[in-house]
Amino acid sequence: MLGMVLHEIGKPLILEELPDPIPGPGELRIRVEACGVCRTDLHVVDGELPDPKLPIIPGHEIVGRIDALGPNVAALAIGARVGIPWLGSTCGTCAFCTSDRENLCDRPIFTGYTRNGGYATSAIADARYAFPLTEESSAAALAPLLCAGLIGWRSLRFAGSAKVLGLYGFGAAAHIVAQAARKQGRDVFAFTRPGDKAAQDFALRLGASWAGSSDEKPPEPLDAAIIYAPLGELVPVALTSVQKGGTVVCAGIHMSDIPPFPYRWLWQERRIVSVANLTRQDGIEFLAFAAQMEIETRTKTYPLNQANSALANCEQAGSRAPRC
Repeated sequence: MLGMVLHEIGKPLILEELPDPIPGPGELRIRVEACGVCRTDLHVVDGELPDPKLPIIPGHEIVGRIDALGPNVAALAIGARVGIPWLGSTCGTCAFCTSDRENLCDRPIFTGYTRNGGYATSAIADARYAFPLTEESSAAALAPLLCAGLIGWRSLRFAGSAKVLGLYGFGAAAHIVAQAARKQGRDVFAFTRPGDKAAQDFALRLGASWAGSSDEKPPEPLDAAIIYAPLGELVPVALTSVQKGGTVVCAGIHMSDIPPFPYRWLWQERRIVSVANLTRQDGIEFLAFAAQMEIETRTKTYPLNQANSALANCEQAGSRAPRC
C-alpha cells in the first residue's frame, strides 16, 4: 500500500510504500476510494492536538470498499462500500460506553490520530465503526459526511428545537448543516469572515435566510448558534446574539481560548455547550437522513501524493472554503 505519513509534528507528510495491513479480530480492511481533508487533520499535523501516535497516516473521512475481513466479522461483506469516521473504536466497558455516551469513552481510538487513517490506498478499521454507504453518490461527495456531516449533525441536535439558527464559520460542516436545518424547516443565518461576500452568497444559495459577517448582528435574535470556526472570540459574540434561554454550541475539537465577557451576556439561562466526537447512532441517523434528503457537498479533489497541497489549501482557505 501507499500512504502519506507524518513522522514529525509541523513537517510535511511523506509518501511511502508500506506493507499491506492485516485486519485483526473484529476489524476490516478497506481499499480507500476517497478521504476528506478536515481542519482536524491540520490540528494533528501542526501539533495542536496532543500526543498523536507517530508515525501516523492522517485522515478520518474515509470512503472505501472492504477487501479483507478479520476474525469475528460477520455483518459486513467483501466489496461493500463503507465510511470510517474520526471515532474509530471504543472500549465498550467504561462508564461512558455503558451509558450510551460512547463518544466520551475513556479509552478511545481515533482514526488518523491514534490509528492510521485514510491518506493511503488501504486502511484498517473497527468493523463496529464502519458505516454502510450508498452507491448513488461519488466517494468524494460522500467523504465530507463522515466528519463535517456527522459533527454537524450532532451539533444540530445540541441546538435543540431552535427555529432561528446561527452558523458561525461557513465552511465544511456549516454548508452541510445549513441544508439539513433548512430541510427541517429552520431559518438559518450564516456568519462568515468579515467581507467574505463569496461565502455569504454561497450560504444564501443553500437556503440561508440571511448571511453577513461575524461582527454583524443578525436581523433577529437567535434561538441557538453553532460555532464551527476554531475561534474562541466568537463565543461572546454568539452569546450576545442569542435570546433568553438560547444555546451556543461549540462544535470544533480545537478552539482558541475564550476571552472574558460580562456575566450579563450569559445570564437569563443562556448556555454554552461543546460537542465531542460522535456515537454510532449519530452516524446511522445522519447518513440515512443525508441520503433521503439528498444533502449535497462541494468538493475539490487531489491525488494522494498531493495531500500536503490539500492541507495547505485548507489552511489558507479557513472558514471561507465550502469544503476542504
